Amino acid sequence: MRFQANRDVFSEAVSFAVKLLPQRTTLPILSGVLIEATATGLILSSFDYEVSAQTEIAADVEEVGKVLVSGRLLADIASRMPNAPVRFATNESRITVSCGSASFTLLSMPVEEYPSIPQVSAQSGLVPAEEFSAAVAQVAVAASRDDVTPVITGVQLQITENSLSLVATDRYRVAVREIDWDPGSTTTTETVTALVPARTLQEVGKTFGHSGTISIAITNKDDRELIAFTADKKTVTSLLIKGNYPPVRRLFPENVDNYAVMNTADLIEATRRVQLVLEREAALRFTFTADGLTLEAVGSEQAQASETIDAILSGTDTVVSLKPQFLLDGLGAVHSEFVRISFTKTENPNKPGPVLITSQTSREQAGADSYKYLLQPNLLLR
Repeated sequence: MRFQANRDVFSEAVSFAVKLLPQRTTLPILSGVLIEATATGLILSSFDYEVSAQTEIAADVEEVGKVLVSGRLLADIASRMPNAPVRFATNESRITVSCGSASFTLLSMPVEEYPSIPQVSAQSGLVPAEEFSAAVAQVAVAASRDDVTPVITGVQLQITENSLSLVATDRYRVAVREIDWDPGSTTTTETVTALVPARTLQEVGKTFGHSGTISIAITNKDDRELIAFTADKKTVTSLLIKGNYPPVRRLFPENVDNYAVMNTADLIEATRRVQLVLEREAALRFTFTADGLTLEAVGSEQAQASETIDAILSGTDTVVSLKPQFLLDGLGAVHSEFVRISFTKTENPNKPGPVLITSQTSREQAGADSYKYLLQPNLLLR
């Protein structure tokens, strides 16, 4: 096997292939990247039985073949090569990678022991890449990081005839976003759901964010439910998480009359300042009145803090205690100059309901996007 490739193109392809591989694996062979040189170019693949990545690039192939090599080592080497064409050659179990005056000799891994890369042929539909990437960033932050309950470590995708919605929760907050879905030639009235690991979805969003459109396909093959994302000759497949996702969509109220509108950046900066005196896991107290919003933090006997910012209140005065980082996650996902914080009610008048965070185009005009972030007050976290 022998080929020559553009250094930047090759480095980017190897980096893409190894990005989703786990840092540590019980099977060393799964840390490898499979490189296949064909008459038309190169195919680089990685697979750990849960997630796969595959990409095709152009190359001058002198001798076709297939080789398996340590992925992260090759990625490190490729990223530090001088600005010259990369030459790659194999001789029995040895691989020579050279670029300019730099040369490396690596040992290959046994190709015959490497698992087959999953193939998903059916195309379910298309989504706008930038919108999908933005939606993933808005929603995935609310997914749980606790592996004890795997079902909430994922983002649930729900596909209807012409829309795709994403939802995530960690029990303390819920984030939802809806975007356009193009079913292509596929006509179905059934709602399709897929529970995708949040980490995988975040990498897909970052990688394919400028790809124009992303093809998404869901398949059930050999009792393995898979989802595939494809764009720009790159494909990522992921095993879906099994289990019943909690029915969190029904927690969102239809209408809320009691709400406040304020400048998003002002609220973010004030929250960051006032939380400086807080002890870990403590909450900030937010008091909404006709005069504005007052943030208060009681950290310890040595330090307290408070700040007041402008806010337009509709309805009655309201006091809620919120975890500052959870609030900042929601505010960071609101891509508008102003933000609306709505106050829901519970059966107990002494306990405030979750606050609903949505975008606001201006002080008077609600946002046009479909992003919603529901956050439990600290009183309900105990």
